[in-house]
Amino acid sequence: MTTLTKVQPAPVIDETARLLIEHYVFPEIAEQLAGLLQRRLTAGAYDVDGTEEFARLVTADLQSVNGDRHLRLKHHTDPVSPKEGAATLDAMRRDFDTSLGGAPRVQLLDGGVAVLELAPMLFPLEWAAEPLGAALTLVSRAQALIVDLRANRGGDPDTVAFVCSYLLDKRTHLNTMHWRDGERREQSWSQPHVPGACFGGSKPLYVLSSDSTFSAAEEMAYDLQQLGRAVVVGERTRGGAHPCKGWTVHPHLEATIPMGRAINPVSGTNWEGTGVQPDIPCAAADSLDQAHALALAQLAG
Repeated sequence: MTTLTKVQPAPVIDETARLLIEHYVFPEIAEQLAGLLQRRLTAGAYDVDGTEEFARLVTADLQSVNGDRHLRLKHHTDPVSPKEGAATLDAMRRDFDTSLGGAPRVQLLDGGVAVLELAPMLFPLEWAAEPLGAALTLVSRAQALIVDLRANRGGDPDTVAFVCSYLLDKRTHLNTMHWRDGERREQSWSQPHVPGACFGGSKPLYVLSSDSTFSAAEEMAYDLQQLGRAVVVGERTRGGAHPCKGWTVHPHLEATIPMGRAINPVSGTNWEGTGVQPDIPCAAADSLDQAHALALAQLAG
């Protein structure tokens, strides 16, 4: 449903430009984008009736310089809290409560191959540790495991590390976040001990991907692929490697601005703009059958 309330574009553009200059991980691009938004505002490009259309136009401009898909003016149908990050958290909480905590499907296929679907997000670890730990413990007895990330649109890097801890045998460096604030470096590692039983680091592991797989879900696929731990099966992912925060700039609008970038310790780069390239490319709809056949062949061999 489109919100038809007339939006006053100038205050929203001014605040979005200020947030860009203060927080965006690439300061030079932030300056370019702030200038672009102000020029477009002056030209009347944002004189539209609905907040949803306004958000679409601004998002297209925000992504026009470097294609950063985390950089958005996000429309919310229902009014959202002005508190920093509240709009995103409220929406995530609703998804969490209706998805069994982000693990909506655990299934045992023929040949002792388990499927664990993680969707629609990798929720904050303080919420998700209990349901994900239970699901990962359940699949730990499988002969091979397929982790389905096809419908996962991202989430918490700490939750990525938590899940990976069940899929590795020892403490492993997964990723390093390079933050603009103070030019900090923050390493992410798997943990040697987790609640429940581990699937471990030696049994066959496959990760399913689609062109909707995004952000932290891409990190999970990329980390496990770069470590040689998992075979990625499916489609190239969307290509977003910049962690972001959200600020409410209007009762129905949230500016999401990346504040850092991921650098993988194996590749020395990330999946921004390119996506995670599958090891076994195929249509996302066929990837489960493909991965199951690969797992059975590996177990038989």
